[in-house]
Amino acid sequence: MGSCTRRHFLLSICVLQMLFVIERQVFDFLGYMWAPILVNFFQILFVIFGFFGAYQYRPRYLVAYTVWSLLWLGWNIFLICFYLNIGILDRDSDLLNLGTGSVSWFEENGYGCRPTYPTNITSEDPYRPVRPERVDGCLLEYHIVEVVQSGIHCALAVFGIFGAICLGQTFLDEDDSLKFPKTQPLFLPHISPLHVVE
Repeated sequence: MGSCTRRHFLLSICVLQMLFVIERQVFDFLGYMWAPILVNFFQILFVIFGFFGAYQYRPRYLVAYTVWSLLWLGWNIFLICFYLNIGILDRDSDLLNLGTGSVSWFEENGYGCRPTYPTNITSEDPYRPVRPERVDGCLLEYHIVEVVQSGIHCALAVFGIFGAICLGQTFLDEDDSLKFPKTQPLFLPHISPLHVVE
């Protein structure tokens, strides 16, 4: 019964991860954030591995899911540091958009946001999107929204890693009991030292 509960826990975490990563992927596509789009694609792939590993009792899928979840956790911690400008990281740099100049969709389109664009844009690169000079009235600043999203993904990754390790251990214990069943020793006639044939 414990295996079933662990299995349902991991399946629930995988479903939540899939919902949140698809939501994030949509908004990253809208903002043309190419590095997160690529990493989100791998997250979708490995969440499917985790789901099928739990559903079909495949420990190897769970191992792949767990290893990727550790990398995903690191990526989201990096995003939190990036959007909070920790250390040498700068959220206004072209690191996440791979040099295209695009930014988070939430910078201009967040709830209540009113962007103000520059009037003279002739000196800028024509292939880079126009970025607003100022954004007023936002309920939440875009970097706070991104940090909250990354925090949710970190929490789900920790729960997913925990669930996959517990479930994988259960699967391996069950496999060991099937591979090495307890059998009766072979019947050998009892030979006592008194019945030695000369």
